[in-house]
Order: sequence, then structure tokens, then C-alpha cells
Amino acid sequence: MSSKFLPICRADMDERGWGECDFIFVSGDAYVDHPSFGAPLICRVLEDEGYKVGIIPQPAWTRGPGQNPSPPEGSYQAPSITTLGRPRLAFLAGAGNLDSMVAHYTAAKRKRSDDAYSPGGQAGFRPDRALLRYVEEIRRAYKQVPVIIGGIEASLRRFAHYDYWSDKVRRSVLLDSKADILVYGMGERAIMEIAQRLAQGEPIEEIDDVAGTCVRGQERPPKALELPSYETVKGGDPASLRAYAEHFMICRANGDPLKGRILAEPYDSDGPRQRWVIQNPPALPLDTAELDRIYELPFTRLSHPIYDGAGGIPALKEVQFSLVSSRGCFGGCSFCSITFHQGRAVQSRSKESLVREAQGLTALPGFKGYIHDVGGPTANFFSPPCDIQRAGGFCTHRECLFPAPCPELRPDHGPYLEALAALDRASPTIKKIFIRSGIRFDFIALDRQKGREFLETLCRSHVSGQLRVAPEHVSAQVLHAMGKTGGYAEFNREFTEINKALGLKQYLVPYLISGHPACGMEEARELERFLKGMGFIPDQVQDFYPTPGTLSTVMYRTGMDPRSGETLHVPGEKERRLQRELLRK
Repeated sequence: MSSKFLPICRADMDERGWGECDFIFVSGDAYVDHPSFGAPLICRVLEDEGYKVGIIPQPAWTRGPGQNPSPPEGSYQAPSITTLGRPRLAFLAGAGNLDSMVAHYTAAKRKRSDDAYSPGGQAGFRPDRALLRYVEEIRRAYKQVPVIIGGIEASLRRFAHYDYWSDKVRRSVLLDSKADILVYGMGERAIMEIAQRLAQGEPIEEIDDVAGTCVRGQERPPKALELPSYETVKGGDPASLRAYAEHFMICRANGDPLKGRILAEPYDSDGPRQRWVIQNPPALPLDTAELDRIYELPFTRLSHPIYDGAGGIPALKEVQFSLVSSRGCFGGCSFCSITFHQGRAVQSRSKESLVREAQGLTALPGFKGYIHDVGGPTANFFSPPCDIQRAGGFCTHRECLFPAPCPELRPDHGPYLEALAALDRASPTIKKIFIRSGIRFDFIALDRQKGREFLETLCRSHVSGQLRVAPEHVSAQVLHAMGKTGGYAEFNREFTEINKALGLKQYLVPYLISGHPACGMEEARELERFLKGMGFIPDQVQDFYPTPGTLSTVMYRTGMDPRSGETLHVPGEKERRLQRELLRK
């Protein structure tokens, strides 16, 4: 582990003897030098490539009528966008680990009173629609410097998208921000190629063909697949809603790095100055060696000392002593944006790399012998389940698990079990390793050779009394809309049976979603009856939250299932509240 943070001020640059940075990353999160935070991860990758990289975390922004209030008073003051001066090559900008609107508002559109990614957990350190404001501030201070945006907010808003908070379809954030390039997905490959080409003197406007990026254009590339125009999808009439659903499904079908086509989305299609948002095919996912290298870069794994007086950064507590073992998810949940951002192809790290990182954790201040998690988007999706995923791609005509498991699927918990066993032996100072990432219990059931062994190992060694799982619902029609197949009752019986045999008192804590499209009051009552039959009163009920980039949000917007065109019931605000209250009784 390193003891040196990236530069955040001129004094840090002077200490290194730098007159300027090559790249400056403007981030919506506080600076936590940990690989679970997107901005430091990209900055460390660029640093490893030999570039001088600085970071401006949560800069102050110009305020006016209708904009966010000033950040809370305290021992920490937000830096200026000009703190590090003008970068030699480009500014990078990201809203943070969460979309800034999700970070600020609940599913009921109420303002949140806290922000786990800010000093002391206080809200107010970043603006609404942070990407738009940050690029505006950069352009105001440095008109000619290239600006590249990325991260979850950019990735999920790269095309026309339904915006729940304004209840309308907004344009691509690339157009609205006036940035030069948008990097979508996990951006290491894209940013390394862009950096190399900028360093070689290539103008930013000519860097328009990098995999994993979107650019603005005046013409549609000859081989591009044309999407329905923004003007066509923004309306609320039936034709516009059908076009919006079609738009999403085209994007979804071209998310495969091996087969995805160039996509072109037209704007102002009826006017004299038609413009295009052009998406290049996705970048290939990183292989095991590349993931190992990136996650073993010299992160301090600490929040910057400037936040100590404000109480640190709460989000660090969840991940400081955790290991990221994989990326990607083939679960296919309709309400999840991981597929649109990380992709379906699972990539995993080697057990040797995980052991080295675990041994490094033992030297950190505050380590008490417990590794809190070894996982990713779904912990037991540790290795590619088929030959197509091993090559970095995935099927575009079907899901891996829904509505039935793909015949080519090869469930195998063996590699994950081997990694956990190696970590158990990594150091005598490691007392216990927990798994707190999501577990897909249906995938455990599919593994006839290692599934039972994995569940027994999980119960015996990696659960701390409670295991959180996500059945989401029990109604067949709601599960179908969610892209899930059920099986929670069977898993609960097996989990209880194994713990009884082991002499352990451990319990499942199910995560549930109310108010999802296709869920009416009768379906909510069905879930209520199921839970009462189990003697369980849930405290983990999430009101469905329509966020950009998910199939469920398209259902919410259009009132149809875009996979089939069938009409769906979409609960209104009052019914959503009633469903949530029903499940919490």
C-alpha cells in the first residue's frame, strides 16, 4: 500500500516538482484513494502509464436561482476548479460513484439529508446533474482545454434517456454538457488510448473511433446503425413511447464488445443543422492479468487527511477492508444498470492477486482481522460461465438465466471456492472473511457439482449471522418483468437445513422491491402473505426507483414490456406508497 496521495493542490505539485499536470480529474466524490472509487482508479491507471495526474474532489460551483445551496459550513472547504491550474492534455470529469440525482433524492423525490461520499456524510458538496455543472465550470475557466466525461452518470445518460426527477426524456449528456468525448462503461482501455493519442499530438476532435466512447458528429458514419431520433422518442404519445422502447432495445442488443455495431442517434433531425451522438462499440473487458495489475496499483486505501476534521468519508467504511474479485454481471435483472455500464461478461482476478491484496490490508491502520467482502456485482459470478464470455462477449438474443438457463451455461463455483480457500491461508492475522456482495441463489442451485459445497462453505465460514439475499418478489408476473425466475423458498429451506446441521443460528435477510412495473396491489398482497407465512417482517423494502439505463425504467416510462410489446400495469405514486406500507406492516 502506498502512503502518498495524488496531488490535490499546488503544494502537492510543487513537492513533486511539477509545473503542470497532464490530466486533472474533477470528481463529484470526495477523494478516497481506493479502487472501489472510480476517479482514483482511473487516475492511478493513468499514473501507472507515466502521466502526471491530479484530482479536484467536489469543487465549488457557481450558484444561482434554483441551484443547490452552498455546501455546509465546517472544517473542510471545497476547492476551486482552478486549484491545479491548466492541464497539459485534458480535464476528466465524473459525477462520482452514484448518479448525482440518485445521490441527492430518494425514490419519493425527497431531498436526502446525507451523502456517504462526502465529508462527514453531509449533503451539499456536489450539484444536481453534476457533470453538466462541472464541464460548465471547466469551460468557463479554460475554454480550449479538452474535456472528457465518464463514470456512471455519463455512462447511463449517454443517449436520450428518461429522467425520473423531471419526468421527461432528456438529451444525451454529451450534448448537454458540451464535453468532447464521453467514455462509457469501465473506462480503463478507452482512457489509456485517448491519453496516448493526445500525448502524441492528435487533436481531440480527431479522436472519434475509440471503443467504449461516444462523440458528437455532423454526419452519420456509413456503417452506423441509426437509432430513433431524440425528437421521435421524447414525446408521450403511443408512437413516441414505442419508439423509446425500440431505442432502448437496439442499444441493449449492441452492448456486446465482439458484435456490437456503431450506433448513431440523430438530433434536430428536421432542422438545417442535424447533429449526431455516435457510440463506438464497447471496449473489450479487461482480462485477469490486467485486472490484477490495476487493483494492485499503489492505492493508500484511505480518505485524504483533509477530511479528518469533518469526520472522514462514510462510504470508505463499507469497502476499506474488502476485495473486488470480479466485474460484470450476467444476472439480467431488469431494474439494474450494471449491464448497461459494466456489461454482462464476467471478468475475475487471480487468487494470487487477491492474496497479495489481502496481505496488504493487514498492514492498514484499523485492520482488526476481518475482510468484509470478496465479491463484485454478484459475488458468486466469479468466472465466465460459457465460451462466449471467456472471449469477452455475450449473447445478444437471449439472457443467461432468464426465462430459463441457457443450455451453454456452465455453472462452476470451484474457482471462487479456491480463491476463498487461498485467502483463508493468506495471513495468520486474518481472522475471518465475509461475503457481503449479492449472492444469486438460483445460480447456486444450477451448479450440481459445487453448489452445495459452496453454500455449506458460505454458511460455515463466510456469514456473520445474517446473509442478505435479493429475491425481490414472489409473484410470477412481477418476477418475469424483473427478469428473474424465483426459487427463494427452496433456497431458504436449504440454507436453514445446512445451518441446523452445522449447529449455527444464521438467518436470511431478503431484499425486496415494491411498486415495480407489473406489480399491482394483488401482487403486493401475494408477497405480504408469503412473508407472513415465513414469519418475517422485512426491513429491507425498496420502493422501485426509475433510474437511467435500466429495462424497468423503460417499462415505467412506456407502460409496456419492450421485450414483447405487452402492456404492463405501472403503479402510480399513491399505489407505490400503499404497496411499500403493506409490506412493512
